[in-house]
Amino acid sequence: MKDCVFCQIIRGEKESQCVYEDETLMAFKDAHPQAPVHVLLVPKKHIRSLNDVEEDDRSLISELILRAREIAAAAGIAASGYKLILNVEQGGGQYVFHLHMHLLGGWKEGGHLRIKDLIP
Repeated sequence: MKDCVFCQIIRGEKESQCVYEDETLMAFKDAHPQAPVHVLLVPKKHIRSLNDVEEDDRSLISELILRAREIAAAAGIAASGYKLILNVEQGGGQYVFHLHMHLLGGWKEGGHLRIKDLIP
């Protein structure tokens, strides 16, 4: 997708603070973080949203979750806890239409983002 901002980041056309990359996915710091640690995990294959995932993408979804766990450990937030969020379609808060997962964590006690804070 030529105009997709995440595809542009994956192709190296836009800058990002990459924290992980392999042949199937890329993880980088969110440009507008909502937590002390806010990383986006993005498949290199352009998939519009979770609604567009196909049976062949099953291993890709598993890899997103496993890599998120590794990144959380490397960031030092695995023991204290973190959130993984997939926003699906505009009504679910998706603004960039390329499947991606948010890894959020690193809050001090009492300063975490709650799900009810995300729901209008």
